[in-house]
Amino acid sequence: MKFMKLGSRPDTFYTTEAVRSVSSDVSTDLIVQVKGSRYLLHKFPLVSKCLLLQRLCSESPESSQQKVVQFLDFPGGDEAFELCAKFCYGITITLSAYNVVSTRCAAEYLQMTEDVEKGNLVHKVDVFFNSCILHGWKDSIITLKKTKAFPVLSEDLGITSKCVEAIASQVMARPSKVSSSHEYSRKGPDNGLCNGSESQKHKSTTKGWWAEDVTELGIDLYWRTIIAIKSGGSVPSTLIGDALRIYVSQWLQNISKYVYIARKSESDSFGKVTSKHRQLLESVVSLLPAERGSVSCSFLLKLLKAANILKASSSSKMELVRKVGQQLEEAKVSDLLVPSLSQTNGLKYDVDIVMAILEQFMIQGQSPPTSSPRTKGVDLERKRHHSSENIEFELQESRKSSSASHNSKLKVGKVVDGYLQEIASDENLPLSKFIAIAEAIPDFARFEHDDLYKAIDIYLKGHPELKKSERKRLCRILDCKKLSMETCLHAAQNEMLPLRVVVQVLFFSMLPNRPKRNRSV
Repeated sequence: MKFMKLGSRPDTFYTTEAVRSVSSDVSTDLIVQVKGSRYLLHKFPLVSKCLLLQRLCSESPESSQQKVVQFLDFPGGDEAFELCAKFCYGITITLSAYNVVSTRCAAEYLQMTEDVEKGNLVHKVDVFFNSCILHGWKDSIITLKKTKAFPVLSEDLGITSKCVEAIASQVMARPSKVSSSHEYSRKGPDNGLCNGSESQKHKSTTKGWWAEDVTELGIDLYWRTIIAIKSGGSVPSTLIGDALRIYVSQWLQNISKYVYIARKSESDSFGKVTSKHRQLLESVVSLLPAERGSVSCSFLLKLLKAANILKASSSSKMELVRKVGQQLEEAKVSDLLVPSLSQTNGLKYDVDIVMAILEQFMIQGQSPPTSSPRTKGVDLERKRHHSSENIEFELQESRKSSSASHNSKLKVGKVVDGYLQEIASDENLPLSKFIAIAEAIPDFARFEHDDLYKAIDIYLKGHPELKKSERKRLCRILDCKKLSMETCLHAAQNEMLPLRVVVQVLFFSMLPNRPKRNRSV
C-alpha cells in the first residue's frame, strides 16, 4: 500500500460532538455544514485554495460577521471535506488507495485547481494517483472499488478507466505468473455453482494469479476489466475461463437456496435477489471465451441451471446451450439434470433444454461428407494451388475429425441413456419427449442397448396407464440384437413389454455372439 503525506504544520482539528474547529488565536469567520458535522473555520486559508468557497463567500454582504455554507451532497462526506480543509490549513494529510477517490472528487467539487493556486490539491492528488496508485496491483483494485461510491464523477475524471487499464496491463504483462499468495484462502468449498470436485481440481491447477483479486469488483467494473484483459489478446482463454469460474463461485453461491427462501418469504426480496444475480449471470455469459474448452462442460451446465432459476434472457440461455453442445461429450448425467421451474407441465427436470443441447451437439458434430479418399483427391487436384502433400494432409485431418466426432457421439450416447434412466420415472414426462431424446443420437452411438432397455423398463413401470399402441411405439427404439444375454433373460420375463418384443428377445437371445455387458465406450 502506497501513502502520500501532504502538509507539515502542527495545527489540528478539535472535535466536540458534531462540531469541529481549528486551534488558532484568530476567531473563526466561516461555518461549513457537511451532513451532520459543523466546521468552525477561517475564510482566508480556504478561499485562497477553493474557488467554490471563494465564490460563495463573495456573494455574502460585507457586514456579515460569519458566513454559513451548507453542502448537502458533498462527495465523500465529512471525512473528505476534512482532508481538503486540513490541506488548506497546511495540516498534514495522508493519501492512500482507500481515500484517493473521495479526496479527488471532493477537491474537484471545491474547485481546488491550479487556476486558483499552484500546487493545489487537485494537482497533488493526480500526481499521486498517476505515479503511485496506477503502478500498484492491489492499490489499483482498491481504488477501482472505491469509484463505485462516485460513479459519474469518477468516470468524468478518468479515474475508473485508468484503473481498469492499469489492472488489465498488469495482468497482460504476466498472465500466468504463479504466486503463492493466491491460494483461494478466502473462500472454502461451497455448495453453489462451483462446488465439489471441480473446485478442488481447479484449486491446484490454476495459473491465474490475478483471478481471485479481481473477484472483489462488482459485476459492472469486473465486466469492464475482463473485456480490457481479453482485448489485449495475450491472456489464454483458459485463464479467462478460470477467472470467470472463480468469480461465479464467489458471487453466485447457493442460488437455489436463496431463491427458495425468497419465494417462501412472499416479499419483494425474491425480485431483488433474482434481478441482481440475473444481471451478474448474463454478464458472465457474455464474457465466456469463444474458444472451445476454455471452460468445462460441467461449469457451463451449472451456469445453465442458474439461468433457469434466475429466468435469464433467452439469448443467454441459447448461448450456453450452444457452448454445451460443443463439448457435450465431457458431460455427466448429473450435469444434465436441470431443474424445471415450469408450473404447467409439472416436470421435475427441464427436458426441453436437454433436447436443445442435443440438437446443437448433432449440428456442431456433423462429420465431413462421406466420400472416398480417391474422389476427394480428384476434387482437390483441380485446385492448382494445392500440392499433393496438402491433399494428403487434408485427408488425414478429415479422417481425424470424423473419428473424433464418432467417439464423441459414442460418449454422448452413454450419457443420454443414463439421463433417460433418471427422468423415466417422472409420471409427468410425455412419451413423445422420452422417445425424442432417445432418438436424438444416431443408432451407431450405442454399442449395446442394455442401458436404453433399463430406461424403457423404468418408464413402463412409472407409467402403467400406457396403451398397448404406446408401448409398441416406445419399444420400437429398442434393438433386441444389441441386448446382452443377462438383459435378454430379464426382458423375456418382463410382463410390461409387448408380446412381439418378448418374442424378438427370445429369438435373438438364441443367436451366438451376444454383446458383452457393460462394454466400455
